[in-house]
Amino acid sequence: MKIRTLNFFRVVSFIGGTSLLVLLFIAMPLKYLANIPQPVQYVGVFHGIFFVCYILVVIWTTYIVKWSIWWFLISIVVTFIPFGNYILDLYLKKHIHKEKFV
Repeated sequence: MKIRTLNFFRVVSFIGGTSLLVLLFIAMPLKYLANIPQPVQYVGVFHGIFFVCYILVVIWTTYIVKWSIWWFLISIVVTFIPFGNYILDLYLKKHIHKEKFV
């Protein structure tokens, strides 16, 4: 159950991190450099929905895997940093196979 939960967390984290990058590096430049505001509206809504899902999955993963408050806070903070979710994912992937979190 713990491995399955961590893998689900990794998928949601990847989608949330990707939506942040699309928002910051595609939609926002289109809005401010090309005067095309529509992508921000659509990508922003998608990112907002996935941000809420990500926070709920972090809480659920913390409960199931028995993460410390430190892991909980790191998982929340990295979602605000571009590429932060990917760095956390690499770390989790490496340690899942060592069964450090299981």
